[in-house]
Order: sequence, then C-alpha cells, then structure tokens
Amino acid sequence: MTDEHIGLIGREFRHFKGNRYRLEGFAKDSETQEEMVVYRALYGDGGLWVRPAKMFFETIERDGKKMKRFELLEDAK
Repeated sequence: MTDEHIGLIGREFRHFKGNRYRLEGFAKDSETQEEMVVYRALYGDGGLWVRPAKMFFETIERDGKKMKRFELLEDAK
C-alpha cells in the first residue's frame, strides 16, 4: 500500500455505473498476498465489498469510451 492509497481511506468514489462507495481500507488476500480494496456501498443496506486494488483503480472501456472503474469524488471528503 502506498502513501497515496492511505490518503484515499474514507474518501468517496463513484462506480462507472453510477453508485457511490466509500473506500474503507486495504487488505491482503491470505492466499495470494494480492492487495485488495475494502469499500462500502453508500446506498441500500450499505454492504461491505472487496475487490483487487488493480481492478478498483483501473481504466476500463465501455461503448468506445475510456473511464475509471471507480472515480474519486473530489467534493466528498
């Protein structure tokens, strides 16, 4: 985990499909040691989710448009 990543804990992100999430922290997969992002839905029952960090922070392409899978919401601190 980098210092940059530590600064993202508690910050809100918007998934490319529109829902908002708060990054709760980072963890490591016990089998592979892969860095994971732990994040909470800011809708519905507020479920807790985990996803590989490389996937959370990646750029994806949908309908010919490139975008971040999860975009940091600068106004939500």
